[in-house]
Amino acid sequence: MLNSAILIGRLAADPELKQTPSGTAVTSFTVAVERDYKTGEERQTDFIDVVAWRQTAEFVCKYFRKGETIAVQGPIQTRSYEDKNGNKRKAVEVTADKVSFCGVKKSEKTEPQSARFTPTGFPDTDEPGADDDLPF
Repeated sequence: MLNSAILIGRLAADPELKQTPSGTAVTSFTVAVERDYKTGEERQTDFIDVVAWRQTAEFVCKYFRKGETIAVQGPIQTRSYEDKNGNKRKAVEVTADKVSFCGVKKSEKTEPQSARFTPTGFPDTDEPGADDDLPF
């Protein structure tokens, strides 16, 4: 069995870092993903809820803002809860295991490619020019 979603879309709002009572970092955000469409048809967008934990949550909150393109990979999870009126509700969300940049921010166009960061916050050594200081 396989449960993995891959989303590429734009953040619907700035992500906000929160802490659980035990101090674990968490953030919830929404990714707006456009559906495929044919010429002449109206474009449609799905708004997918995502939750990220620990270092992934910190990474998202540090490097992403509303309107920026983001790639998210992780399982789809459901949970049940009671709202403030006592009604039973069901939430469906993607739990982000991996988060990546997609595209270049306007302010980054002049930065060298090697200055970009991977989701773990370390320089991405797979970028061209990252090994320029190696003797071979």
